[in-house]
Amino acid sequence: MSEEWHLNYFNYFTEVEEHFQKARGTCLFLMSPLDWALVETWKNSGVPLEAVLRGIDVAFEKWRAKPKKNQNVNSVAYCTQAVLEEARIMSGAAPEKSSHAVEAPYSLDQVKAYLLDNAAQLRKAGFDEVGQSLESLHTDAEQHYQDLEGLEQRLSALEEKLLALLRTKQSDEALFQAKRDLDSQLRPFRGKMDAAQLSMLERQFLDRRLFESSRLPRLSLFYLA
Repeated sequence: MSEEWHLNYFNYFTEVEEHFQKARGTCLFLMSPLDWALVETWKNSGVPLEAVLRGIDVAFEKWRAKPKKNQNVNSVAYCTQAVLEEARIMSGAAPEKSSHAVEAPYSLDQVKAYLLDNAAQLRKAGFDEVGQSLESLHTDAEQHYQDLEGLEQRLSALEEKLLALLRTKQSDEALFQAKRDLDSQLRPFRGKMDAAQLSMLERQFLDRRLFESSRLPRLSLFYLA
């Protein structure tokens, strides 16, 4: 990634939420679980933050240009086609290079506290192996702090391991209810996404739902508040 990685990578979620609120014209709107899963899908697919923000603006411009607006825009999913089109346009442009140093988005103490707190929560829930891995990262936090991208990759691997364990504990009924909720929320927007995008979105939604129902922390630095 470029030097600008630190500037926008970890602010992806908050930037999208705030920009969508601004474009919609209200700060009272909160993104739904489907919205968060969709944004996470874009992030994991490598869609640049700028493309998402541009896509939101384009989608709202088209919406406002309609002679009759039957309803408000109540989901980020409404902007899907515009976001993917902006990402396609940006993929053909040469990446801009930053000529200045970029500071890390978090302090070392924040990262260490985050790792240790998550480790404690996981140990308390009985996931000692993953908790121990986080404690090891905490021990070498100063070294990992010099390479936050590498640390994020390690945390993503641990999160996948934790998810695999959680899936084995999930009941059939809980999975059924999660899939039914997803279908209900996604139904109005299915025509805006292809099969691959829908598949990835479904996974992100179900994973997020699984973490929430288990009351366990996400491990990615994206969730360091």
